[in-house]
Order: sequence, then C-alpha cells, then structure tokens
Amino acid sequence: MITDAEIQSALPALASGNVAVITGGASGIGLAAARRLAAMGLKIVLADIGGARLDEAARGVATIAGGSAVLVVATDVSKADEVDRLAEKVFDAFGGVSLLMNNAGVGNNPGKPWENRDAWKRLLDINFWGVVHGVEAFVPRMLVAGKPGLIVNTGSKQGITTPPGNLAYNVSKSGVKTFTEGLAHALRNEPGANIAAHLLIPGFTFTGLTEGATEKPAGAWTGEQVIDFMLAALVRGDFYILCPDNEATRPMDEKRMAWAIGDIIENRPALSRWHPDYKEVFAAFMES
Repeated sequence: MITDAEIQSALPALASGNVAVITGGASGIGLAAARRLAAMGLKIVLADIGGARLDEAARGVATIAGGSAVLVVATDVSKADEVDRLAEKVFDAFGGVSLLMNNAGVGNNPGKPWENRDAWKRLLDINFWGVVHGVEAFVPRMLVAGKPGLIVNTGSKQGITTPPGNLAYNVSKSGVKTFTEGLAHALRNEPGANIAAHLLIPGFTFTGLTEGATEKPAGAWTGEQVIDFMLAALVRGDFYILCPDNEATRPMDEKRMAWAIGDIIENRPALSRWHPDYKEVFAAFMES
C-alpha cells in the first residue's frame, strides 16, 4: 500500500497543514476522507446538513486532527447561497483551500420519469447542482491563490451504465460525469492554473445511501477502502477513479461500460443490457 509520505510527496495539495473541504462529510465516503486526510495532517472542513450526525462526525475527526484544525459548517449544497457562505467561512478561518471534495449526494428514488417533479428536482439540486455550486464558490479563489489544488467530484457507475431502478439518480450522476470532464478541460486550459479535477466513481460502497442495509453487505467496500483507492489513483494522475468492489472487478466494469456505449454504436435498443432480446447476447459478451 502506498504510504502517506509517498502520497504527499507526489501531491503537494495534500501536504500537512493544507485545507480540505468535504461536502457530505458527516458519513460514508466523505467521513472516511475526512478521517484519512486528518491523519495526514490536513485541516478539515466538514459540510453537511446540520444535526446530530454532523456533530458526531466533527467530534470524531477532531480527535484525529485537533479541534482547531476542524471547521464544521451546516450546509445544504442545493442552495448556492449556503455554499457561498461555506466558502466565506472557510477562507476566513483558514485562508485557502487545496482540496475540494464535492461529495454530497442523496439516493431517494422519486420514481418514473413522469412522476414526482419536486422530488426529482430535489435530487438533482443536491447531486448535480451541489457539485456546480461547490465549483463556483471555491474554484475562482483557488485559481487566484495559484497553489497546487485538487477537485474531486463524486460520480457513480450508474451515471455511466445507467441501469434501471433509479432514473433520477442516474441522470444526476451522468451530469456530474459530464460536468467534471468539462471542468478538467477548462482547468488545464486556464493560464496559470495549478488545479486538477478528478471524477471519483465508487463501486458498491456501504454508506448512508445503502438502502435497507444496517451492516456492510459482503459485496460492498467500506468508505475507507474507497479513499485508499482514490489516493493511490490521484498519485497515478488518474482522472477517472474507477473503484472496484468485492463483487465487481475492473474488467467486469469495463465490459459493462463498453456494452453501454455499444448501444449507440450498434444502434441497439436503449438499455439493451436489460432488454429481453439481448439477455443471452449480453451474457455471452461478458463471458468472452
């Protein structure tokens, strides 16, 4: 396993004393990131919906980083003014930011495409617009500072292969993928920019979004495993941080993604992987 010293040597943005802002930081992948980065000596900003869960997370991270190195800001990322307020508090308290992790998300399924407009909007406002709001609030000042920086936006494999089951979630994470690709392109063409954007693509992970699970399923990774994988991928310079899990290997993910884009290339029915006429064809493709 790569050591913290190797990570910090390769990634100056993660040097001890630098500042990491993590939305959705009260649980799951966000909390795992906060704990790991705190152990590496970074100052941690936890942003999430206010309440007992955020307070408990803050106490836990403070035992690692020390109370003066942790800033907690109750934030609804769906509201641009609250994310702007978060940024103001962060820059006032710590002076700068070297890692922005736009990780906040929800998985509540609003249903069919023609149902529950308000619930659809709420999910998209958090999962997609929350990422946009984070970039708008933090990146301009990160660019002005001119220091090494990282932006990690949390996507999903469901935003790439778009399986049936929660269309609104798929739409939101497809948007995050496209937005982050464009963000990376814009940053590498911005004169003087020293910031890299990355798309975190977790596999099956036991988090607060894991429906109906009070204990980690055998097939799932922990948030800590995702963060370990993410840090190693950042050192490699990966843009697409495609995580496996205990059920899906990278070759399996690659084939599923290749099949998804093949729907367009071969003019198959939408989501042909789940179309009855293609069931056996897809199975043979996966075994080939």
